[in-house]
Amino acid sequence: MAHEIQIVTEAELRRLVRLDLTTVDVIEAAFAALAAGGVVMPPILSMDLHTVNGEVDVKTAYIPGFDGFAIKVSPGFFDNPKIGLPSLNGLMILFSAQTGLVQSLFLDNGYLTDIRTAAAGAVAARHLAPGTVETAGVIGTGVQARLQMQAAHLVRPFKRLLVHGRDMEKARACAADLASALGVAVEPVTDPAALVREAQLVVTTTPARQPVLRAEWLHPGLHVTAMGSDQAGKNELDPLALMRADAYVCDRVSQCEGSGELAAALAASVWTKGRPAELGQVITGTKPGRRSAEDITICDLTGTGIQDTAIATHVRARFPAAGTPLLT
Repeated sequence: MAHEIQIVTEAELRRLVRLDLTTVDVIEAAFAALAAGGVVMPPILSMDLHTVNGEVDVKTAYIPGFDGFAIKVSPGFFDNPKIGLPSLNGLMILFSAQTGLVQSLFLDNGYLTDIRTAAAGAVAARHLAPGTVETAGVIGTGVQARLQMQAAHLVRPFKRLLVHGRDMEKARACAADLASALGVAVEPVTDPAALVREAQLVVTTTPARQPVLRAEWLHPGLHVTAMGSDQAGKNELDPLALMRADAYVCDRVSQCEGSGELAAALAASVWTKGRPAELGQVITGTKPGRRSAEDITICDLTGTGIQDTAIATHVRARFPAAGTPLLT
């Protein structure tokens, strides 16, 4: 019996899949499913390739009730731009949850990962940020800086945005792009402390290994989403910031203990509040998140396999005729 596999390229996926509220809802449902139990999500397979300045992550998850499960491979080879190649690429393979047969091959070069990562930031903002955000801020100037702010604007439509980066030329370019995309006032700023002081919602999107946000900058009514620490050794937030927060929430505690902001806090022996809540538990109401407008909240996003399975199954269900079929 012939078996058909759907093959979809990055160009096609960019035409079909957008960062919108539907995508945010899909990712939110995946986090809720994780909290409900029954999800099978093994630890991330991660290879750090020092000799070639590269890294490879493999993520997957089975979610009860979903038609399929995805395995996502994400290589990052950071010297590639020197030879005219992109740093990041990769793909997602969607398997049938009933038969294990390959259903779809998404040759997305990281595009679906970018979208699902930004959508998780919107989920965090939806459930943890103050109800009204006048000013938002982003520390970082890359693809995720742009996407995270677009995602946050979907759920907290701020009127002003501040952008900080180590390279002010890149910060100005990022600010210009976001002003055009969002139609709000966007300012590049040289002082990250001032950015945090003036904002009610801040997202950090850097590969930093030393904190870019200090605990003493936190103020009542602030929400921070840290999404850059996705491998051991990365660290964006001062470990004391986690202790100062009224609510510190992980996407997955076991991952944050090894590769998120919690890892740095544990290594510094400053975390004494026990097991943090997970984002899915806040979504479902089994653990508290923001209790008042004056709370300080932090969400630690390391990236989970449930997000990959959720977006891959969403794409196949929504666009079953996309791409090119391969008969095997």
